[in-house]
Amino acid sequence: MAMKIRLARGGSKKRPFYAIVAADSRMPRDGRFIEKLGTYNPLLPKDSEERVKMDMERVQYWLGQGAQPTDRIARMLEAAGVKEKAERNNPNKAKPGKKATERAEEKAAKAAAAEESANAEAEAPAEEAAAE
Repeated sequence: MAMKIRLARGGSKKRPFYAIVAADSRMPRDGRFIEKLGTYNPLLPKDSEERVKMDMERVQYWLGQGAQPTDRIARMLEAAGVKEKAERNNPNKAKPGKKATERAEEKAAKAAAAEESANAEAEAPAEEAAAE
């Protein structure tokens, strides 16, 4: 059985509240879980101790049993000092999307055309003056 330590969403619309749970990875996000390990309230300030509460003994137990934390839970465990900081590398995250790339290319083409026409106009009077 592939175990995950992950967030299960609760709370009302636009007022999220999450339970930190140990669950089978095949179960739905808010579905059946094995054990509740803590809570996470993203509406509280980041420096608040109430924002993330975890039963560290049980988290350590599940990690020892081979449970894999999700990315968000891994970051919470890193902040708590339970897990060593993992190196993250997502080079595609900062790249603009397809539409933004197309718009940038169009803008660059227009700028090049405008610059070319401005250069042509500047050269034309200089040629006329030289001909006289």
